[in-house]
This record gives sequence, C-alpha cells and structure tokens, in this order.
Amino acid sequence: MFFKERGFVCSGFLNLTPNEAYREAINNHAIIVDVREYMLTGYKKFDVPAVIYIPNSELRHRYHELPKDKPLIIADSVGLRSKEAILFLLSVGYTNAANLAGGIVEWERDHLPLIIDNSERLDGSCMCQLRPRMKSKNV
Repeated sequence: MFFKERGFVCSGFLNLTPNEAYREAINNHAIIVDVREYMLTGYKKFDVPAVIYIPNSELRHRYHELPKDKPLIIADSVGLRSKEAILFLLSVGYTNAANLAGGIVEWERDHLPLIIDNSERLDGSCMCQLRPRMKSKNV
C-alpha cells in the first residue's frame, strides 16, 4: 500500500505535509505531479528526483500518462487545483495518489529543496495580468 501510516485524510482524500511528501519522494520514489499551469512552473520547481508536469487544465486528457504502480503526490501552488486533480484521479481509478497540503508555497516555507529561475519570475496584481517580471511593461 502506498503512503502507509502517512498524512491525514481531509475532504475524502489523503493529504501529506511538505515534509512527509519530501521524504516519500526521496525514500519511496514517489513522483510529484505538478498540476500548476505552465506559466507558473518556470520560476520555482520542486527539486526532487521525479516530477511530472501536467497542468490541471490538461489532466483529463493526459492522466493516462501517470503510472498506477508508483506513489503520486499531486501538487500545485497552494492546494486548490491539486484538490480538483486528486478528486478526478480517484474517480478514474488511481488509488496511489496523495495531495500536497499547502502546495509549493508551504514546501518553500518548510525550506525544502527548490529550483529557482529568477528569469521566470512573474509580476502582476492578479492572475489575468501576470507577465515575466524582468520584461518591460510596454511589451
């Protein structure tokens, strides 16, 4: 069984703290499935051996790319889209999935390894205005 005696159940699915998720990724070869949209993954990425990037907007068409025989940790920015993603995966028969509680925000707060590319940092007052931070606002 995956994630034996780990995490906590909330909203009908298993949630892992960032530290639990990190240990699972390192020790038990769990795969982090990052469901953030592509524009959000360039700046900060999980620094673990196995990450699969499938944006939540593409998951319904690409979920078959995910292994059923390995533990999957579904992650996003703060845990909102990953909740949608894990509920979908459970509905199509994935029993090996857990949610990363708090997403990459909590991962970073817990000082877990990240790959940071400052050239991909975004700027903007809301999602509809996000753009690369280092580019001119006149572009």
